Amino acid sequence: MSKWNPFPYDADEYEFEGDKLKKAWKKLHSGDCEAYPKDESLQEAWRCFHRGDFQRAVLLADECGIDGHAVANKATGIYATHLEDNEARQIACFKEAIERAERAIEERPDDANSHYFHAFNLGRYSQSISVIKALKQGVGGKIASSLQTTLNIQPDHAEAHTALGMYHSEIIDKVGKLIGSMTYGASESEAIKHFDRALELAPNSPIAHIEYGNGLYLLYGDSRLDEVTELYVKASEMSPLDAMERLDVESALSELE
Repeated sequence: MSKWNPFPYDADEYEFEGDKLKKAWKKLHSGDCEAYPKDESLQEAWRCFHRGDFQRAVLLADECGIDGHAVANKATGIYATHLEDNEARQIACFKEAIERAERAIEERPDDANSHYFHAFNLGRYSQSISVIKALKQGVGGKIASSLQTTLNIQPDHAEAHTALGMYHSEIIDKVGKLIGSMTYGASESEAIKHFDRALELAPNSPIAHIEYGNGLYLLYGDSRLDEVTELYVKASEMSPLDAMERLDVESALSELE
């Protein structure tokens, strides 16, 4: 594995040494509903993730085998989305996470995050190669299926609600309401329903606000730009709990500028 780009901000404030990780766990994982791991190696992998040492998180997680799938796939996806500036390496990261997630689905079919991180990385992969191209490859149906399975297992999975809202929004944006509905089951009302539910479950999540804003813009364009801007402003003013949220907040600030 080639060396990944480092987290570009001060990571000291996102250290969760000792029992600090367990105390902060519920807030840190309000979006993905991941259970606190008993294995100390996995705990350390998550500490690496939360402080932005994404490559170390993946290496430690992979040493734990399939038990480390969630942290490995989340770290890979977040790193590739925000910090990998080489397109080929970015796509390779997403493909690696997708393959790991497929193994997790086989071995841990009742684990909501086996399915969620499959959908998450498929979605990011789709955006990296173009949504239209991904739809032609049949990726859209796989994303929808994995997200729905996630919510069947864990109905309060805020990140899955956000992702499903974006799925509906992107489909409608790319192929229109009629084809989107008939071919992919995409619905404007479903998008809004899932975005609203995500904010109910995780009201302090920067990404829930950012993606809601993105979804509104895809669905309505400039006609709801004030709402889009308001959601971005809220995200930019939030105090990030960890490295991932810091990247989200910085992303919101960048868009506003």
